[in-house]
Amino acid sequence: MIVRLSTRAASQGMETDPVPNSDEQLVAVLVMLEECRSALAASGNRDSAHLVSVAVLDVRMKLNRIGDAELKLLCDAMAAKELAGDDLQEATSSQGLSRRPLLRVVK
Repeated sequence: MIVRLSTRAASQGMETDPVPNSDEQLVAVLVMLEECRSALAASGNRDSAHLVSVAVLDVRMKLNRIGDAELKLLCDAMAAKELAGDDLQEATSSQGLSRRPLLRVVK
């Protein structure tokens, strides 16, 4: 599959040559998504920036050939580690600080 960048991308100095390699395409998309995420975050659109971050994660998974099962295992391991750390912290501290909810992958 060959993708050509839009005229807007060309006007911003990006190449308009076809990108035949799918990894190269994904890297180009990743760069644009990161720029969009940064712009959204800078303008105070946190929810939209978060949604774009999920798209960035998806593209990074494709680039690094990480499957859904591997991501789920990683999330489960991180959740278990955090729970173990929380139990230890609660045992040594009487303060209960509020924590952000853990990310769950559901497909």
